[in-house]
Amino acid sequence: MSDKDIAISFDLSAIGPDFLADPFPVYRALRKHAPVHRMPDDTYFLSRYDDVVQAFRHPGMSSDKTVDFKPKFGDGPLYTHHTTSLVFNDPPIHTRVRKLLAGAFTPRKITELNPLIHQIIDDLLDELATRKTFDVLQDYALALPTAIISYMLGIPEKHRHKLHGYSNLILGALDPVVQPDKLLAGHNAVDEFGAMLEELIAKRREEPNSASQGEVLAALIFGEVDGERLTAVELVQNCIFLLNAGHETTANMVGNCMDMLLDFPDQLQRLQDDPDLITTTIEEALRWQSPLQIGNRKAMEDVEFGPPDRRATIPAGTFIHCGVAAANRDPETFDDPETVDISRKPNPQIAFGIGKHVCLGNTLGRIEGRVAIGKFVKRFPNLRRNGQSQLHGRARFRGLKALPVAV
Repeated sequence: MSDKDIAISFDLSAIGPDFLADPFPVYRALRKHAPVHRMPDDTYFLSRYDDVVQAFRHPGMSSDKTVDFKPKFGDGPLYTHHTTSLVFNDPPIHTRVRKLLAGAFTPRKITELNPLIHQIIDDLLDELATRKTFDVLQDYALALPTAIISYMLGIPEKHRHKLHGYSNLILGALDPVVQPDKLLAGHNAVDEFGAMLEELIAKRREEPNSASQGEVLAALIFGEVDGERLTAVELVQNCIFLLNAGHETTANMVGNCMDMLLDFPDQLQRLQDDPDLITTTIEEALRWQSPLQIGNRKAMEDVEFGPPDRRATIPAGTFIHCGVAAANRDPETFDDPETVDISRKPNPQIAFGIGKHVCLGNTLGRIEGRVAIGKFVKRFPNLRRNGQSQLHGRARFRGLKALPVAV
């Protein structure tokens, strides 16, 4: 099949294992032959950088999913969660909730977390240094954000082993095609995690001054903006959102970055020789394998997209898939985008989104990534693969479930 045929026939609701393993040839074909691609279900897929940025910033685009998620999730817990969490709401709800959640990500709170991040990473590295082989994902990339978000939400250590499963099931339900058993498991995950959070919230209400280092739960419970607080439902569902956003993105960022460096050993050597490259390394990893691959918007008015010679109007009421991963390899924006360059400048990648929905925790995530990768490559100068890495196989969120290495 030619590239043109691949682009014209692309259907996100009919993707298979080949696309999940490597979607980038399809994205290249779409950018070239069908940059504003209408799919069989009358939704559109955008693959150019300028178009995705326009969709994220355009005032005529909506993130609200109260209508669109109803057929998929019914009235169950997944519907309550995904229509209450910050990412799937528009102003004025989005504006109010974002301001209230921002209390968890103030410079002072991030400063409080900084020594905790270093200590968690040092402890993890000390333990890994006692082994000859281990899995970067299971033993490191997942352990770090799980510990951080647990401290932030006051989750006891006895419950932390459940968090990765909750996150996978809840976010996995957002994929274009989800089997009924996975949807049921996602509903159950929202219920179970929500019940756990309700207990923690009740305890913190009773003992507001007993929070440990790095905890932000009290700030979320008692924080006010213009005399308003988060409602009980908003509080629980946005705590779940913070787990999913911080845990999933950071774990995938760290895992994808290490996988990238192992795929390009010359770049790994550059970073080992010059640790000051860590900041641009993280930005390049975010561009190369964006943890969030596909975002969504709904056009609330007719909007034109596409290159000047192929403008197309997407009509009001249309659901749009925003190809973040495709945009981050657009040759119109990035020089030689299919090559990894850990010193790339400029690098306007949009892995954390852009506009009013830019990831609230992007600063914290970048700090975690810089410290985690920087210390890791310094501690293990003889790092090498010890088997094939394995993707977790989801379309909207790209990350690994295994990265075996030897040191």
